[in-house]
Formats: sequence, structure tokens, C-alpha cells
Amino acid sequence: MGDRGPKVLALQQRLSNLGYWLGEPDGHYGSLTRQAVWALQKSAGLSRDGNVGSATQKALANGVRPSTQLSGDGIDINLSRQILMIVRGGEVTYILNTSTGGGYKYETKKGNTATARTPKGTFKVYYTVDGSDEGFLGTMWRPRYFHGGYAVHGSPSIPAYPASHGCARVSNAAMNMIWARDFMPKGATVLVR
Repeated sequence: MGDRGPKVLALQQRLSNLGYWLGEPDGHYGSLTRQAVWALQKSAGLSRDGNVGSATQKALANGVRPSTQLSGDGIDINLSRQILMIVRGGEVTYILNTSTGGGYKYETKKGNTATARTPKGTFKVYYTVDGSDEGFLGTMWRPRYFHGGYAVHGSPSIPAYPASHGCARVSNAAMNMIWARDFMPKGATVLVR
């Protein structure tokens, strides 16, 4: 984090060429670059440390990209890898680091105990909020709801491991990109597996 220069720019350009979204390459290793490195490490089955060591460099050189199970357009969330793929025409267009249900216990609005899990299945986006949405578990940035109270949404905290109550968190910048390019319109398919 914080490194600058031509090597960082080359890293960013390679990540971008492979579909690991980080915004515009600028030669500065900031939080969006770390998110993209985590997504690559997750896709390659590597430890998720955000450092570009020899194993991560090899994954970059080999052009590691995840595959999707969607044949058309939609969002494919791989829970075991903790990645979110934006799919167009059955091809992975962008790969994002995501943090889904952490498996911990929490108290619901009604006072019951629940486990933080992301539901598996094939869903459709049914409701969207273009801005901040205050749920009983916290604030979500520009959520796209796909099942009950579960959504893909922006957050300032997207660790490299499952940590949410069940939603799929992505960076606020990534969520802004999803909105700007209309990658999750109402009715869009969301595969969670």
C-alpha cells in the first residue's frame, strides 16, 4: 500500500487487462488496487495478503481468470473464492473482491439469533436504491437487492474474507461503476454459489 511508480502502473494495467477492476490505472497502489490484487489471489487460490509476491506474479503472468456458470448476462458470486464476477454474454467481464456472510451469530431486529450467511441460488434483482440505504444491520451504499434483504452493495470495508451479515459487499467505487454501467438492472440474474 502506498507504493508509486512505473511498476505499480504496469501491475494495474495487467490486472485491468485481465478484468480485475481497479478504476483507472494511475501508478499508485491504493485501496482499489489492493481489492484487485485480492480478487486475483482469490481466483488463483492463493493466500489473500494483498502483496504481489512471486506466487501472485506467476498468477498474473499466467493470466489467471475465474470462470462463470452463467451463459448470459448477470452477476456470479463465488462464495468459496469470495469474488463477484460481472458476466456479459457468458463471459466474465470484470472480477471484484467481495465479502459475503461471515458465518457468525448476530441478533436480528426482532431479537432472534441468526447466522450471517449468504443464500445460495439463482435470483433476480428486484429493488434498487440509488444512494445510501439504512437497514437494521447498517448503512448500504447503492444496494441492488436480489433476495429478501440481501443485496450487492457498496461499503467502505471489504476485507479479503467473509465478514458481512449476508450481503455481498464491494467497494463504494465498484458499486458506483456497477450503477454507471447498469450492470445490475432490475430483473438481472444473480447467481450465488
